[in-house]
Amino acid sequence: MSTVTISAADVNKLRQQTGAGMMDCKKALTETNGDFEAAIDFLRKKGAKVAASRQDRESNEGVVIARTSADGKRGVIIELNCETDFVAKNAEFIAFANAIATVAVENNPASLEALNDLAVDGQKIGEAVIDKTGKIGEKIGVSKYEVIEGEKVIAYIHGNYRLGVLVGLSANVAGADDAGKDVAMQIAAMSPVAIDKDGVDATTIERELEIAKEQIRLEGKPEAMVEKIAAGKLNKFYKDSTLLNQEFVKDPSKSVAQFLNGVEKGLTVTAFKRVALGA
Repeated sequence: MSTVTISAADVNKLRQQTGAGMMDCKKALTETNGDFEAAIDFLRKKGAKVAASRQDRESNEGVVIARTSADGKRGVIIELNCETDFVAKNAEFIAFANAIATVAVENNPASLEALNDLAVDGQKIGEAVIDKTGKIGEKIGVSKYEVIEGEKVIAYIHGNYRLGVLVGLSANVAGADDAGKDVAMQIAAMSPVAIDKDGVDATTIERELEIAKEQIRLEGKPEAMVEKIAAGKLNKFYKDSTLLNQEFVKDPSKSVAQFLNGVEKGLTVTAFKRVALGA
């Protein structure tokens, strides 16, 4: 048993350094005779042990946070996972996710690994995640980090933090915020694979063509017609699955491209990201 007197100020100092709970900090200082470095190790080992013991657990719950920079020219999405819906709805867990998103917006890290090396509340995010794991008792972690830049970036969160969307527009014009939100809602609902057909990767095109050809052959069409019909089906795929060519959900008489052109001639989407929880 420690003979060192642990003051409230010592406990508070350790709390500020680690973000751990008051009783956990008091126990750590008591167990380590008031040695702050050893107490920090004690707390991290506690968190690491819990994290290690839960590595085989699924953490498909959590929250998705989308956020833009103050100038509206950059946006980020982060996904912070946990194991249960109960924890995902916890205000402290959501606040932690928002704090990570803020760090991402302000520092613009190049990767998820770089994000985990940045500090949140005086502690590296990767280490804070381990400590939160120990405190919460569930496996948690940042699984996704996406970023886009543009002349005007709009962020949208759908379904109680279960889906986040970023949209980059080609210009910051009157009505851009509302138009961007409408397009973000379109992306959330329709999950396009690319902005336009030029953005569809070759593998996807080849797969769609092969599926179309097989369907046509099963329908008994002559082989000479297969390529032509398949090309038509591919065009239908572009219309249904690429953002600018999709029917605008709020006005199906227009495509998304036509809707944006109506807001401001030449206005278009330059980038987008869509992150769905657990996907």
